[in-house]
Amino acid sequence: MISTKLPGTKTSLGCTLSDDSTAFALYCPRAKSMKCIIFNHSDDKNGEEHPMQKGKAGIWSLTIDRNLESKWYAYKAEFSTDQRPKSPYKKSLFADPYSKHVTVRNTYQQDAKTYIFDDNFDWQETDHIFPKDPRDLIIYETHIKDLTAHPSSGADGMGSFKKFIEQNQNGGIQHLKNLGVNCIEFLPLQKFAPVEPPYGSKTKEGFHNTWNPYEANYWGYMTSFFFAPESSFASDWSNRHSGRTTAVVTEFKEVVKTLHSEGFTVLMDVVYNHTSLFDKNPLTHLLSDVYLRRDQDGNLMNRSGTGNEFKSEEPAARQLIIDSLLYWMEEYKIDGFRFDLAALLDRKSWDAIKKAVQEKYPNAVLIAEPWGGHYSPHAFSNHGWASWNDRIRNSFKGSDPQHDRGFIFSDWQHETKRERLENIIRGTLNHGEGGLFNTSAHSVNYLESHDGYTLGDFIRIGLNPELYDQTIEDLESHTKLNDHQLSISKLAALSLFVSQGITMIHAGQEFARSKVIARTPVNDPDESKIDHNSYQKDNETNWLNFDHLKLNRGLYEYYRGLIDIRKKSPALRKCKPEEIHFDYYGNPLLISFFINGNSTDDMYDYYIIMNGNSFAIEKHDLPAGTWEILADHEIASSHILNIASGSVNIPSQSGILLRKLRH
Repeated sequence: MISTKLPGTKTSLGCTLSDDSTAFALYCPRAKSMKCIIFNHSDDKNGEEHPMQKGKAGIWSLTIDRNLESKWYAYKAEFSTDQRPKSPYKKSLFADPYSKHVTVRNTYQQDAKTYIFDDNFDWQETDHIFPKDPRDLIIYETHIKDLTAHPSSGADGMGSFKKFIEQNQNGGIQHLKNLGVNCIEFLPLQKFAPVEPPYGSKTKEGFHNTWNPYEANYWGYMTSFFFAPESSFASDWSNRHSGRTTAVVTEFKEVVKTLHSEGFTVLMDVVYNHTSLFDKNPLTHLLSDVYLRRDQDGNLMNRSGTGNEFKSEEPAARQLIIDSLLYWMEEYKIDGFRFDLAALLDRKSWDAIKKAVQEKYPNAVLIAEPWGGHYSPHAFSNHGWASWNDRIRNSFKGSDPQHDRGFIFSDWQHETKRERLENIIRGTLNHGEGGLFNTSAHSVNYLESHDGYTLGDFIRIGLNPELYDQTIEDLESHTKLNDHQLSISKLAALSLFVSQGITMIHAGQEFARSKVIARTPVNDPDESKIDHNSYQKDNETNWLNFDHLKLNRGLYEYYRGLIDIRKKSPALRKCKPEEIHFDYYGNPLLISFFINGNSTDDMYDYYIIMNGNSFAIEKHDLPAGTWEILADHEIASSHILNIASGSVNIPSQSGILLRKLRH
């Protein structure tokens, strides 16, 4: 088991179960008294109260000489008037911040209780799938429910975890296998607050939801308990409760085991930069003095608009992060993490996290979303972290489909010029124009994520700006790409897959998914318009419609081909920057370059041409020799499409990928 001890202490935090005793420990230095209350059932209002003893380090402890497996517990604290938390829930019961599983009511308050259990799981000799080099990863970022919730997925049964690993369906793990990616990154699966306060009226605590008519937090970027899995995706979910059994623990582990057995690396998106706001979670409403930052006036800090900031510089808070990460890696065999708004964590924590995780798991994947408090991809690279690369996203696609479009639109995003594009292809290296990283192994290249417009919608709006605020009357005809949209979509895909570094795509990018706000009983004034922030919508706005894959099968097959090519072509992802040589013309939107793959043991050299112009290039001279065409403006495949020598024609806003054996 992992150590859950605060620095300089000997007591393990949380609940420790043995054959004939159960021990509890909670760090709450300002409380003047603490009780641990044991419940026989999760919805019991009263339970067996046990006073706890406070140690010198501020840790409250209790040992009961019984094995309390299958019971629930919660803590009740008393404070002096001047030490009382600033919270409407200060007199409430609180679950343990080190809870491995909680049972909650499906309301905004949650009323969580910690469940005591000893889980034994048969991994059947499956184990971690760590990459030897992170640049070998092709990451598929997705919400677990999005891949199975729509009827077109063909998934059957109860709970998103169980549905995900069904084999005979269009969605879930079967879709990943068909597509060919080798890594999945799940949106948050640590226990979060799925329900927000009622819309439009103040609650008795003073919460006033004026922003979310759906009263939901579907994506999960509001963590309540950092060690417990999100139980709303399990088969025992009911309208009233979730997590009344440990189904979520077993079912999530089955997901990871199945993914590993199929060769997938499994990453989790984790949110350690803030805590959930409205539920009765202990970090926000019992222990905010320990775990949350305050300004000089005593107000909670909130530089990113998330409601509060996690105080990672506090030793107890930093230790909680590390304990949690190691727990997920040991107990659930998670292979790595993407850290939401990671720049809100202090830099000493960056080093402490990396040291603790990679001392035990040297090839574990650590990826930062390198902003929040400040923009810091280069700083993360200096600390040995990989980061999301927004510069490849903005340079190729643009930052705004109406006003700031990029290369694929025959345009220049306002920060981009030719030299930056070349450096991006080499890995966005810090010694070049617009550089961010010390090595391309730190560059997570992407054109679409859960945030913002889908790539497909960005292209639709980029070519028809009026679409951004139009009501979509016919979803099928809107989703099906026309020839121009398809050409640009393929150029975007090619530009991503021939750039050095780690590749990430978002769910549905491979068939130009469109997020059109679905009709629901909720009174949404933007219904049937294109969405760019669908965090609160557990409906067909987010769920992948696999009938739309059929509408854009040509693009889907193009992605499948590029994924296969990249996996078989190490020079396209991890060669040395000096092995990439660009040609120069009077036309800055014509990019062609030669890759010598010698350093990667790739037996081939490559030549790539990308024509960002709105006009065709009728004759482009090739380097000497006979070249195999792997991708052009129509098809991408690791099998040879054709042979070329001398010169080729490049249609407008399209590209070509060629290779030849190195002599």
